Amino acid sequence: MATSASYPPPPPYYRLYGDYLRDPKSAPEPPPPVQGTYPLFGATYTTEDVLPSLEDQGVRQLYPKGLIIGWSKERLVLTLLPLLLLRLSALLRKDYKKELRALNRELQLHLLELADVLVERPSQYARRVEDISLIFKNLHHLLNSLRPHQARATLIHILELQIQRRKQAIEDVKRRREEAQRLLKESLQILDGHSV
Repeated sequence: MATSASYPPPPPYYRLYGDYLRDPKSAPEPPPPVQGTYPLFGATYTTEDVLPSLEDQGVRQLYPKGLIIGWSKERLVLTLLPLLLLRLSALLRKDYKKELRALNRELQLHLLELADVLVERPSQYARRVEDISLIFKNLHHLLNSLRPHQARATLIHILELQIQRRKQAIEDVKRRREEAQRLLKESLQILDGHSV
């Protein structure tokens, strides 16, 4: 009867780290980070942090295309060139909000139509479900395109809170320093024989 180990042996490259305790620099360097595209579990991924368009995903886009929804490039350049970055983000929010509301209204209408179809013609529900799925995909893509703005605003808020806490800590240190100096001055006067 043959005996077998309960766990498989470690991979053979563990021997590369044998002298690590004596000489930490003897370990091999880590591999360089992956650049570009790479396969993972049968799907191709990219290292670029870019939101793919709906067309790239094979989904029909229901809202207008462009940096600022509904604006041509010429109008964008002529109008926004002198404006500051804050104004640009405000314009982005307004158009995104308008498109999100329009898609939300369309979703509500399609849900009511689905309920009507399910009552009157139950065999024809598949097209309505596909339309609702398309609207949800567009809403999801539009919301995902706002994630960088949300992350930037969150980071600004966190940094402002950190600045506020540090200013409070500095004020607390100054107040305690003044109190310590006052107590030290009083103690010196008492030691010199002068009462306060």
